Amino acid sequence: MLQLAIARAGKISDQVKVVANAEGVSSDLVRENLANGRLAIPCNKNRGDRNLYGIGAGMTVKVNANIGTSGEIDDIEMELEKLRAVEEAGAHAVMDLSTGGDLRKTRKILLENTRLCTGSVPIYEAAAVARRTEGSFNKLSVDTLLEVIRWHAEDGIDFLTLHCGVTRESAKLAQDRICGTVSRGGTLLVDWMEHNNEENPLYTHYDEVLDICREYDVTISLGDGMRPGSLADSFDQAQIHELYVLAELTRRAWERDVQVIIEGPGHVPLDQVEAQVKMMKTVCKDAPFYILGPLVTDVAPGYDHITGAIGGAVAAMAGADFLCYVTPAEHLSLPDAKQAKHGVIASRIAAHAADVARGHKGARDWDDDMSRRRAELDWEGMFRNAIDPETAQAIRTQGMSNDPDVCSMCGEFCTYKVRKKDTERQ
Repeated sequence: MLQLAIARAGKISDQVKVVANAEGVSSDLVRENLANGRLAIPCNKNRGDRNLYGIGAGMTVKVNANIGTSGEIDDIEMELEKLRAVEEAGAHAVMDLSTGGDLRKTRKILLENTRLCTGSVPIYEAAAVARRTEGSFNKLSVDTLLEVIRWHAEDGIDFLTLHCGVTRESAKLAQDRICGTVSRGGTLLVDWMEHNNEENPLYTHYDEVLDICREYDVTISLGDGMRPGSLADSFDQAQIHELYVLAELTRRAWERDVQVIIEGPGHVPLDQVEAQVKMMKTVCKDAPFYILGPLVTDVAPGYDHITGAIGGAVAAMAGADFLCYVTPAEHLSLPDAKQAKHGVIASRIAAHAADVARGHKGARDWDDDMSRRRAELDWEGMFRNAIDPETAQAIRTQGMSNDPDVCSMCGEFCTYKVRKKDTERQ
């Protein structure tokens, strides 16, 4: 049986037990939230042993890292290095967004080398197949598109980003944007629809897409093909139109016992973040919400991991469940392993800050223990608590004080050291 069907039958699966234990909550709570669609446990039945995570209601906020080749740089060793970097940095999931080289071979290698929950975007491979066999993506057939989606499911991908909500109407509404349609998958489909004068095949053949997802118990991540690529384009008619289509598609997936994650916008002014998250959660009946960033300013290339973390913290505090990292390379280049690590750490900081704000059980304990270690000048304890121990230790070593108890910022005026001396004198 499918995970969603098992939960709706009132039964607690092994996967539910694993997630409940990891989160420190009851299996009944996890089962209930899974049954009503407020939580997803992506776990393709074709995949072997892997880490299981709950995404959604009652869970800690999770972080995804995007990796993958491009047409400019097809280096599987580089991708494996990035994979190791994001794992070590604490990502909960990874997505293969490869567009260059042998895409299926790359996907299989990545799956063989990670236990992380893994996602992908089949439209990229469908585009590559159509160009190779037909000379143009615009000649892509529905049969080929569905076949490629099946490949990803067969290979063991846990969640598939599919831009089923991009329609001819939403594309028309986006024509006056500054940046237009910026989602790669969305752009490909808009171009296909215009060339063929037909509706999005992922929308018109949605039932067949669900058949594949049911067969392998794949979670469908409904992609936001109309996400804004600039602050000026945020919360416009195209974005809202797609959202209501995604709500319809969510209902249809749940009716087929297919788990759903809703993907959210990219560039959003800070004052709109909370409202957008709450609207999306409301319209889509509190389905798990997966958000890219969001980036809260357009003027920080090289630092977009920071703009994304700012938006991610606010979004997660408002109810977003799954943060897709943004790296310093966003808008500039294919990220390397170091930049991928920075992206994960920035998003993990945002996720944890939101967990604390949401009052998740045990979240504040981590911060409180760090504070006690600082007060005691317990440097080893501080490093163990650090979200990135390696960087913390490197910075301290580089600027080491002559007094090993303190740091070179405050030195003899360290408040904790002064207080400790006062206590000893008393």
